[in-house]
Amino acid sequence: MKLLVSLAFCALFSLSTFAADESKAQSKYAAEFGKHWTIAKELTLAVADAMPAENYDFKPNPEEMSFGEQIAHIGNANYAYCGRMSKAKAPAKPEKYDKATVMQFTGDSFNYCGEAIGALTDDQLNEMRGPEGRQMSIRELTQAALMHMAHHRGQVEVYLRLKNIKPPTYKF
Repeated sequence: MKLLVSLAFCALFSLSTFAADESKAQSKYAAEFGKHWTIAKELTLAVADAMPAENYDFKPNPEEMSFGEQIAHIGNANYAYCGRMSKAKAPAKPEKYDKATVMQFTGDSFNYCGEAIGALTDDQLNEMRGPEGRQMSIRELTQAALMHMAHHRGQVEVYLRLKNIKPPTYKF
């Protein structure tokens, strides 16, 4: 009888532990976002790769960032947004904006964000970050990162067109 009571107690304890751990599981939102983040990474790197290396210093006008600076800016912002989510310090932006350096930096930034966002739970997505008066949830930060990246990727697609290069096609 003692054995049956002990087994029942262990089973109940195991179930309650499992239920507690389930609340710490990856969020459905994080998994869905990850799918779109991967697509965004692939397209952004395809756009970056479409520009010949010798044109990475191209600027439509003197006030604009060069193509290479724009792509690095995407990577730098990815690190900044996702570092804010995970309370980690973002790495410094590259010192040079050549094609190989910028593509590596930006690709790594997408991977960094993918890992940071992919591990988030629903509770973490609701946590607030940022300075007083300008706070937003981590969920909002994921959206801000995606929107910022898409904005600058759209800009560099225009740079490609100005060089008579057709940008890669968006695939969903």
